Amino acid sequence: MKVLVTGGAGFIGSDFVKLAARKGWKVTVVDKLTYAGDMERLKPIQDRIDFYNVDILNKEELRKIFEKHKPKVVLHFAAETNIDRSVIEPSIFMETNIIGTIYLLELVKEFEVEKFINITSYEEYGNIKEGERDEDCPLNPRSPYAVSKASADMLGQVYWRALKVPVITLRLCSIYGPWQNPERLIPMTILKALRNEHIPVYGTGDIIREWLYLCDCIRAIFAVLEKGNPGEVYNVGSGERFQVIDIVKQILKMLEKPETLIKFMPDRPGHERRIAICSEKIKNKTGWLPLTKLESGLKYTVEWNLNNRTWLFKKLFYYEDLWSRLYKEE
Repeated sequence: MKVLVTGGAGFIGSDFVKLAARKGWKVTVVDKLTYAGDMERLKPIQDRIDFYNVDILNKEELRKIFEKHKPKVVLHFAAETNIDRSVIEPSIFMETNIIGTIYLLELVKEFEVEKFINITSYEEYGNIKEGERDEDCPLNPRSPYAVSKASADMLGQVYWRALKVPVITLRLCSIYGPWQNPERLIPMTILKALRNEHIPVYGTGDIIREWLYLCDCIRAIFAVLEKGNPGEVYNVGSGERFQVIDIVKQILKMLEKPETLIKFMPDRPGHERRIAICSEKIKNKTGWLPLTKLESGLKYTVEWNLNNRTWLFKKLFYYEDLWSRLYKEE
């Protein structure tokens, strides 16, 4: 199997790359190595992959990589993903997440790639007051990030319908686990708790998200690679939905830290109150099932971060600046 992975040094992409390399696949990784990418994630298999420090907006360099390696499958993880940051710097998200995806789709068409796995987000569905959304429900993105991912999602589907480019779309719920940057709630809470700093929580923390452990997410991607059909969209979720405040309190309890560290902040404009998706399609079509319950997954994640504090704290150089812009304490 010859695969090309964009964003392969990122949180989810790197975990896929490691498993693919261990399977003996020929893996080519393309990553711009912004704050989100980190070669340390790939260190165990670095000598078994071909790595290119290339921006997906550089179409000519991408073409050279396609010409050299001629991948049969492309997995597109590369993206700007910080929802809060998208509100203050939206243009970066539109360029990378939309234009970058167009460039890749064009190359996938040109080089007759057999499968293009387009990784998108359940944030595209917007606020879901009750029930859950399946793949046929309309999209209602409510943040610049969600708009950019919905655009990339729909572009992939258009290339399938109009040009028969073999695109498979995965809409992921909130993924968590080891090696996640502290732009996300769980590692940010761990990092700030370890430093006895205030943990910012929007509003009252009652927003609800669906949480899936990283290894279950990677298993879903491999299941779709094996059994998924071009043109199809698959939700990837766990069915485990919790309020943000409950997640934060669980982590503080595991770390034996006081809940007084929680600092409630003014809510972000357009913040979706609840997102919940139906994942029956991927279960029925591929046999995939999530195996890790949130309590266990959180425990594993907290333990990993405790054992890898040096890596976690290394991320402060970027996030202290971002946090100062996002969470202005009075």
